[in-house]
Amino acid sequence: MERTEDPGSGGSVWEQLAPGVARRRMPHLDVTIGLVVGSDGVLLVDTASTLREGEELRAQVEALTGRAVTHIALTHGHFDHVFGTAAFPGAEVFGQRSLGDHLRREREALRESAVGHGTDPAEAERAARALVPPTRQVTGEVAVDLGERPVRLVHPGTGHTDHDLVVVVPGATASDPVVVFCGDLVEESGEPQAGDDADPARWPATLDALLALGGETGRYVPGHGAVVDARFLRAQRDALAARFGTS
Repeated sequence: MERTEDPGSGGSVWEQLAPGVARRRMPHLDVTIGLVVGSDGVLLVDTASTLREGEELRAQVEALTGRAVTHIALTHGHFDHVFGTAAFPGAEVFGQRSLGDHLRREREALRESAVGHGTDPAEAERAARALVPPTRQVTGEVAVDLGERPVRLVHPGTGHTDHDLVVVVPGATASDPVVVFCGDLVEESGEPQAGDDADPARWPATLDALLALGGETGRYVPGHGAVVDARFLRAQRDALAARFGTS
C-alpha cells in the first residue's frame, strides 16, 4: 500500500515506506508514528501525545494487520512521543537506558509541557499518571527479530536529548531501501528543537552516525514532518553545527 485509509480511523492515513514498514503523521504537533510488521511481531515506533491517541493507534494497527502491537520503541522521553504507551498493555517497551529515570523524574514537567502545547489538561493528567517506563533498556544497540523482519534499535549518540534512540529497518530485499526512524534528532516541518535536555555540541556527530546507519539511499523518517533523504540530513547536520558553533 502506498497510502491506506483505515476504516473507522477518522480519515487517518498510513504511508507505506517499504514492504511491511509504514508511518502515520498525527494531527497534533505533526508527530510521526512508525510501524514495522513481521511474521511474528508488530513494532510501533513512539505512541503519540495522549492515551486517547494511543488507543486510536492500537485500534488502527489491529485493523490493518489483524494483530496486536507486540513491541514498542520509544525514540525519546518527550510527552508527544510517549504519552500513549499505556494503551498497549502487554507490549515489550524499549528505550535507551536513561529513559526510564527521565520519565520518572520528569513526569510533572511532561504533563505541564503537554498542556503548554495545547493538550487537553484532563488528557495530559491521565497520560502522566499512566506513564510507562521501558521494560527493556538499550545501551548501545539491540536487535529485535519480528519474524522475517530484523530491526535494530540503536543509541547513535546524544543530540535532541541524552537518551535518543533510532530504529533501523533493513530492506526486505536488496532493492528495498533502509528505513531509519530518527525521532526528533531530525525534523522536517520546523527547525530541530534544542531544549534544556539537548546536547548541541554532539548533535552533528550523532547525525553523522545516522547517515552511516542508513546510507546514501536510506529513507530517514523525522519525528515531525515529511520523510527525507541523506542530502537533507547532511544539510541539517551542517545547519546545527553552524547554529551551535560545533564542527
